[in-house]
Amino acid sequence: MSPESIEKFNKLNEIAASYDALLFDVDGTLADNMHAHKAAYVATAAEYGVTLDDRLIDETAGWPTVAVAQEIGIRYQKTFDVVEFSKRKSTIFIERFVQQTQPIDYVVEHLKFQIGKKRIAAVSGGTRSTLTITLTVIDVLDKLETLVCAGDTLNGKPSPEPFLLAAERLQIEPSKCLVYEDGEPGVQGATAAGMGSVRIDLLD
Repeated sequence: MSPESIEKFNKLNEIAASYDALLFDVDGTLADNMHAHKAAYVATAAEYGVTLDDRLIDETAGWPTVAVAQEIGIRYQKTFDVVEFSKRKSTIFIERFVQQTQPIDYVVEHLKFQIGKKRIAAVSGGTRSTLTITLTVIDVLDKLETLVCAGDTLNGKPSPEPFLLAAERLQIEPSKCLVYEDGEPGVQGATAAGMGSVRIDLLD
C-alpha cells in the first residue's frame, strides 16, 4: 500500500475499535468499480433510447439496481420494465467490466486485518449474482459471515432495513455495528438503523 493508503488503513482501525461488527458496502467501498457500473448503466440506458448523465449514478449510490432503473425512467420520462433493465445492466457489467475490478486496498486490507476480531458482513444494493463475482474478483467473498443484497429486504438503502437484517444475522446490537460507505444513501440508512458510519471516500 502507498503511504496514503497505510494512513487510511490505520485510521479505519482506530474508528472500528469500539464496535463489534463491521458492515461493508461493496461497489465503491470495497471494490474500485463505480466507473464500470456507470459505464454499464450508460450502455443499458442507450439500449432503451436514453442518453444517461452518469451523475445520476452518484446521486443514487447504494440504491438497489431496480430502484435506479425506476429513477432513470422518471427522470427521462421513459416507460420500461425496470426488472428487465436491471437484469440487462447486470449482464453488461459482468460481460464487459467486472474483471477490471480492483480492490480499494486500504478498505480490503482493513477488513482482512479485522477477521477474528470483529463480525464482518457486506450490505449492498447490488444483485447477489453480480456481487458474488465482484467479491470473488477482489478476494473477499470467503471473508464475509453474511451478505445482504437487493431483494433480501422489502426496502433497500437509504432504508435501515438491509443494515438491521445484517445485524440480526450476526446477532449484534445495531449500536455496536459500524457501516462503511462511499455514498450518502448508505450513511442515511446506517444512521436510521442506529449504527455508526464512515465515508471511506471522505477520510482525511
